[in-house]
Amino acid sequence: MALVTASDHGGVRVLGVDRPPRNAVDLTLITALGAAIDAAAADDAVQALVLTGTASAFSAGVDVKVVPTYDRAARAEMIRGIDGTIVTLYGLPKPTVAAINGHALGGGLVIALACDVRIAAAGSYSLGLLEVTAGIPFPAGPLIVVQSELDPQTASTLALTGRTIGPSDELAMRFIDAVVPAETLLATAVERARTLAGLRGYAAVKRQLRAAALARLKAIVLEDSDPLLDDWF
Repeated sequence: MALVTASDHGGVRVLGVDRPPRNAVDLTLITALGAAIDAAAADDAVQALVLTGTASAFSAGVDVKVVPTYDRAARAEMIRGIDGTIVTLYGLPKPTVAAINGHALGGGLVIALACDVRIAAAGSYSLGLLEVTAGIPFPAGPLIVVQSELDPQTASTLALTGRTIGPSDELAMRFIDAVVPAETLLATAVERARTLAGLRGYAAVKRQLRAAALARLKAIVLEDSDPLLDDWF
């Protein structure tokens, strides 16, 4: 079974994370997601990208049952896979939209934050950064995205407390661009992505806005210098 599904909608590629029950991230999933994003980046027919999840979750983040059992080599590969995927997604010149259909926690929320736009389905589910409660620190790539995409107060509140919030919570409105009925989520996200792809200067301006963060991200990947490679073992 494919861990990441792909479908094209008139120039917009929709990638769906599909690792039931809550799309938790392990080494196989982050590898598959990275490959799917790379493929979208290289395909000239793909003008924009939408990321979503299956069932009741966007992604519940790192699989806390599986990842802590990895040996040193597998953990290192996991960290490198996360950083590489985040660099590609965050730096993609094409518009990216997260269609948050359910729980987006820890690394799952980071993936959404690495997209340009975040559209959430209305409903009762949780958003949060749970690394502090899970006892799994941030790899360098996700940490840079959190620091870049969240204002300092929001980042501290979510990252240092493990607090979870709903998609319509006042705090969520600081990083969620729109909340729409669940039945219209995907169509709304695809249309937003298509609209952004029609903006002639989109790639250039996006590159300008993210230049400093991307330089740090790329250096970490190229130099293999994520501090977590030394501190998480």
